[in-house]
Amino acid sequence: MNTSTVKVSFPSLLQEFFTQYLATQRNVSHQTIVSYRDTFMLLFRFAEQQLKKMPTVLLLSDLDGPFILNFLNYLEQERHVSIRTRNCRLAAIRSFMRYASSKDIASLPLIQRVLAIPMKRFDRPAIEFLSREEMQAILDTPDIATWSGHRDQVLFSVLYNTGARVSEIAGLEVSHLTLGQSPAVLLHGKGRKQRTMPLWKSTARCIEQWFQRTKPNTNSPVFPNRFGGHISRSGVENRLKTQVIKASERCPSLRGRHISPHTLRHTTAMHLLQSGVDITVIALWLGHESPATTHLYMEADLAMKEKTLDKLQQPSVSKSRYRASNNLLAFLEGL
Repeated sequence: MNTSTVKVSFPSLLQEFFTQYLATQRNVSHQTIVSYRDTFMLLFRFAEQQLKKMPTVLLLSDLDGPFILNFLNYLEQERHVSIRTRNCRLAAIRSFMRYASSKDIASLPLIQRVLAIPMKRFDRPAIEFLSREEMQAILDTPDIATWSGHRDQVLFSVLYNTGARVSEIAGLEVSHLTLGQSPAVLLHGKGRKQRTMPLWKSTARCIEQWFQRTKPNTNSPVFPNRFGGHISRSGVENRLKTQVIKASERCPSLRGRHISPHTLRHTTAMHLLQSGVDITVIALWLGHESPATTHLYMEADLAMKEKTLDKLQQPSVSKSRYRASNNLLAFLEGL
């Protein structure tokens, strides 16, 4: 049979994409599957509003270039997502379209137009990080007499010690920890990568005291929620937000700032950099795929730049009044 005459239904094509291509052939992480799932759930809601069609009756031809562009504009303008999130949604759609191109050859012209939609460029915000005093204030704030306060203090201590991503910390189990003479933690990072991080003796003691309180078994989460399961990403964010508000009473520089678990990751990197740790070691510490990502911390450290500038002899510059050579140049230079 000529494959160009075969018409594959959109619902079955999408199911194959998730169950066979992503899960079996590519063996992507659960986080990637969840991210792609969320993209198509948003896309289906948008299609129901715009096309008045339920997902089960959608056709691949419905998802043409103009429709996908309208969906991306909807995400930015009505749901107010960031450009980075918009690009992630587009990446999921592109991945599906590339898979569809091998199954529905008759739809290749439509698919090519969708794949031609570019990623949006965006300005990278300045890296937000905490001073040592601000970090210490956050660590000192939780009330360790309470169960949740004790957990929060250990949680923030491990986040700062390791520079781990919030997903890596939320998924930690007791079996991932080695305590004793050389304490360490095994982190399961992005792209199924694992790395072992050393722990300060003080962090290890905090964990041991926490375990004396919780009496966990090998497969227990290190940081449980109130129901005994793994604490969620949003749970970590909410607990940090609560403690930052309290800490700002004794440390006013924290007041009014948006501090997320990723801020603590940035803080670890900056403090390592300021302590003289080589940038390649920091890249390994954070689990960066490319050291180029880690170079952003060097760009963000104004104090390091000032020290570098102080080592240079200031040039002598003659003072003179600038005059534009003619009116046209003056106009252009004033733009």
